[in-house]
Amino acid sequence: MASVFLLTLFFFMSILELSSMIGFPMKKLLFDFKNNDNLANWQELSDTVRDVGKSKAVFVTYNTKSKQSALLLTMLMVQENGAGFCGIRTITQLNLEKYEKLSFTCIPNGNATHYKVVLRHNNENDEPYPAFEQQFEVKLNSENNIELPLMKFKPYFRGKLVDNVTLNTSSITAFGFQVAGGVYESFKQSGLSSLELDQIWAILKSSNTIIS
Repeated sequence: MASVFLLTLFFFMSILELSSMIGFPMKKLLFDFKNNDNLANWQELSDTVRDVGKSKAVFVTYNTKSKQSALLLTMLMVQENGAGFCGIRTITQLNLEKYEKLSFTCIPNGNATHYKVVLRHNNENDEPYPAFEQQFEVKLNSENNIELPLMKFKPYFRGKLVDNVTLNTSSITAFGFQVAGGVYESFKQSGLSSLELDQIWAILKSSNTIIS
């Protein structure tokens, strides 16, 4: 009798969980460079904001006969210790509270094998507030499928980890890509690189339990 009750309870809890997700697709398209060629809201954010910075990033629409995408072109000019960065970002308003991870496909070329996605929250889009970063490594000259769990974004201030700050996924207010020299990392990189992007998605939490 007890087992029947527990099974019934589990069934109704599952129905309630599924019901609560109605209206939330298994994945959400955040940025569509494949079908939208307007990149006006994306701006450069590179080390030239500081006196010693010399790096440069450009974000452009990339068209071939078969497809459209966006291309992040970077010229990373680092200091002797490897310090330096360049990238782009857009100011936005995203509620990703019900989502688990970011997902996108990219094709890198050139020198850089390590990139970052950089998020900010609560309209704290500039210093002295920290940025939330997650690094990903790529294989050059090939298609890379990248998945970045939102819970693994960590707060950094000028390259150094900050304590006691958690990303508010319900209020993402800036989204960007960055390539850095690796001043605090085991790798060092510099020079010319490109990163091709078509679409960026957010994947729903526990979406593998949902029958579509």
